[in-house]
Amino acid sequence: MRSLPMFICVGIAAASPAAAQQTDDGTATSDEIVIVGTRAAGRSPETSAAPVDVYSGADLTRRGLTDLPRALQFIAPSFNYPRTATGPSAANTRAASLRGLSPDQVLVLVNGKRWHSSSVVNFNNVIGRGSVPVDLGTIPIAAIERIEVLRDGAAAQYGSDAIAGVINIVLKSADHGGMVSGQSGLSSAGDGAQYIATVNKGLRLGERGSLNLTAEVRSHATTNRVAIDSRYGRITGEQGDPDSLDISTALNGRYDLGGADLYADAIYSHRGSTSPAQFRAPGISVLYPNGFVPHIVLNQDDAGGTIGIRGTASGLSWDLSDTVGYNDAQFAAKDTANTSLGAASPTRFDAGGSSYFQNVANLTVSTKIALLAGGNIAVGVEHRHEHYDIRSGEAASFAGAGAQGFPGYNPPSPVHLGRNAVSGFLDAELKPVSILTLGGAVRYEHYSDFGSAVTGKVSAFLKPTSFIAFRATASTGFRAPSLQQTGFSTVTSQSSGGVLVNIGTFAVADPVARALGAQPLRREKSRNLSGGMVLTPGGGFTLTADAFHIEIKDRIALSDTLSGAAVTAVLKAANITNASQARFFTNALDTTTNGFEIVGRWGGRVGGAKLDLGLGYAKAKTDIDKLAKNAVVPALPLLGTMALDLLTTAQPEDKLTASGSVALGAFTLNADVVRFGKFKAISLITEQVFAPVTTVDLAGTVRVAHGFDMTFGVLNLGDAYPDKIIDRALSQGGSLQYPEVGGLGTNGREYYARATVSF
Repeated sequence: MRSLPMFICVGIAAASPAAAQQTDDGTATSDEIVIVGTRAAGRSPETSAAPVDVYSGADLTRRGLTDLPRALQFIAPSFNYPRTATGPSAANTRAASLRGLSPDQVLVLVNGKRWHSSSVVNFNNVIGRGSVPVDLGTIPIAAIERIEVLRDGAAAQYGSDAIAGVINIVLKSADHGGMVSGQSGLSSAGDGAQYIATVNKGLRLGERGSLNLTAEVRSHATTNRVAIDSRYGRITGEQGDPDSLDISTALNGRYDLGGADLYADAIYSHRGSTSPAQFRAPGISVLYPNGFVPHIVLNQDDAGGTIGIRGTASGLSWDLSDTVGYNDAQFAAKDTANTSLGAASPTRFDAGGSSYFQNVANLTVSTKIALLAGGNIAVGVEHRHEHYDIRSGEAASFAGAGAQGFPGYNPPSPVHLGRNAVSGFLDAELKPVSILTLGGAVRYEHYSDFGSAVTGKVSAFLKPTSFIAFRATASTGFRAPSLQQTGFSTVTSQSSGGVLVNIGTFAVADPVARALGAQPLRREKSRNLSGGMVLTPGGGFTLTADAFHIEIKDRIALSDTLSGAAVTAVLKAANITNASQARFFTNALDTTTNGFEIVGRWGGRVGGAKLDLGLGYAKAKTDIDKLAKNAVVPALPLLGTMALDLLTTAQPEDKLTASGSVALGAFTLNADVVRFGKFKAISLITEQVFAPVTTVDLAGTVRVAHGFDMTFGVLNLGDAYPDKIIDRALSQGGSLQYPEVGGLGTNGREYYARATVSF
């Protein structure tokens, strides 16, 4: 940390809320008004009772990072993107993590409306294990006007999942202008070729309406960072980004009906990707005498959108909307074999799939109140329907030992789950005097499958002078067990203590899970406290500092992988022949997370140059308050050290983000420095503390002609990698070198070039 003062002195900036600006395509990227965290109109981040960061679309695109979660990873101090490479479920569910908590404890909104989660459960041994988050990688960056990150519990305002915070993605709405962009890149190792093509266009719909359209194609070739397998003296396995193709489209429109606005948005994404499983040694299958690497193929379709109408009448503002979301994932296993079928085994199998559907109908009514120094009150009702399905794979994929790599979905009974949730809320703010704003919210929510929850929130914002303000919040929250966690069931091949085994994940109601200690899932319950200050001394400088305390009871997690005589007996009694170990979801622990965040920014001009500078730091530490025991089989712990580390210590304990932008004439230079703190995890058998690692990104843009820009950049200039796994020799001949947790990833240095035409 000795370099921290140097960063301050030279003015390299942390990624932080961007100043109000107008991009070349005519899109407004002002952060003066925020949607998230309040239902009072005209609120800015500097006057919010809870910390809100705003990042413009230009912030996301100018750095050369090609997908949304990776872009946020390098500019938002409290955000972590566990860039898992090889696990097919985790590598294809690009999740958000705030304040060191789980990805599904973050609520994601699009244009202020609840977005849907993935149908794919993250069942790999990585950060977010057992979670079912929103897949941020399905949203094209070029469609985004700005992102608002609320770093505070907000279940009383928005409902289930908002324990760690809320991410609101605001889509572009300009009715004119646009851009066409092409980008290509390559790692310094010569692999991971990337190609991205993007188009965005704003259109007028007569004199009253607008429509903004975006299309994006992203192609990413595989990367591989394994070492030579000491058993065979050659490269055998694969560890790196999957080969993938993402095609995404988005639209955002409105039409003035005269007294009311009709609005709609929609996003559709298709992803095709191929992820490797671990190398299978010679002798496993007669079809591959030299051994083989099975590959898992995913074809995923994700679609969502909102249609609504809003207006004002008799001093009341009202908003009626319906939001639909759907995610469908189809898996296949290729370059593999079912060893139980011998030489007659196919080499490709239909492994089945999953789907998730969500529909949210919402009515919100709000009005300003002329009481004391003013205020606002909002009431609303909401209905949410969800449905989750699992489709079995072909019989050959799960017969006997099953297809190597992924034995295919084969739930003991069909999985068709659905539920409804209804809620009502009251959200109010009042200014007793002009310098003080008090807020309160209460929400009642009832689920058809697990019951009811009542949450509340109070807040205060005090601005005694023009240059300093103080803020504080206190709230209760909850997260309902997802349908995916309730009903998920599959068998997969994974490493357990360095040995490849077939592991069965059983639904909590399955007799196998019940015999091993599973109980019906309960909702997670949280208590959040937050307090901080905002400094705005003028001259373009802003500094915010916030501390937080988050208690979570009955956290839902995927249990440890259970093995031994008791497990063998239960599996045998249930006639389970394609799995030797078992696990299930459980409310196994209570935790407390404490931390703080500091974000500073300065923007202005020096001579003829325009500068945007700042610095940010975030730290979070999670402690285990209580760990439940297995009441049915006491000898089997519900959560072991590996699972607990993934929940508490496998993310960087702190993060320093620093970045700066200087524009002079036709030239713009961007520099980003991110230091990921240490983390602790088990990759094979030994618990290991991984040292901090720092990465530097540089990008230069030149305006070749009016509306035509060229950008050249390098990511991870110093070719930084995480520490190597200390006990890697215990598995795969020492070829798997790096952990798949932390924050940096394992691609090393990357180069890219981009051409953009704005109109």
